[in-house]
Amino acid sequence: MQAKYIDLRNEYDDSIFIELGQELKKGKIVVFKTDTVYGIGTNAFDKNACKRIYEIKGRPMYKPLSVLISDISMLKEIVDFVSPAEQKLIDVFWPGPLTIKFKKKANVLPDIVSAGDEYVRVRLLKNGPAYNLIKTAGIPIVAPSANLSGSPTGTNIKNIINELGEKVDYILDSGNVNNVTTSTIVEVANEKVIVIREGKIDKEEIARVVPLKN
Repeated sequence: MQAKYIDLRNEYDDSIFIELGQELKKGKIVVFKTDTVYGIGTNAFDKNACKRIYEIKGRPMYKPLSVLISDISMLKEIVDFVSPAEQKLIDVFWPGPLTIKFKKKANVLPDIVSAGDEYVRVRLLKNGPAYNLIKTAGIPIVAPSANLSGSPTGTNIKNIINELGEKVDYILDSGNVNNVTTSTIVEVANEKVIVIREGKIDKEEIARVVPLKN
């Protein structure tokens, strides 16, 4: 199978995203640029499609998938509650490159998304191809970086096509990504922040909003 290639640098209109949004909803696998690096995405509610992401990447099943949303209402569909500290992080850093680990709602997302954990990692986007896809699909999506596990993070479109061109359904080309910094991942415990992975947003920025856990 060869992925359908779409060059968004020359072809960018709403009809593309309407069509691909529906394809994502059906569980198709699409590569697209996020606000950080390229992601390989599909319907977060589709267990088999999420399993296919793991298989395509060769990703260990113990590693959870982050969920991308286009609207805060999507968060309410998938998480149990938002603590005061989590709300402060949302108010300051969303939409943006901050992934927050929330207690997930029971029996909503398939367990494979969170690698069997009771928490789910979520990020809110604004603008760009990934945002447009989520908005038109009307569903949250999973979107780990578009590379095989162990390979460099998905920033070079030629490398992405070489690695994934025969494994995914669609590749949306927005050109190379110059900034390779990924999102920062955090969780909140007792109203203090634990930084799981430091990325575009550094610890000092976060500490000005919510105290860090020592």
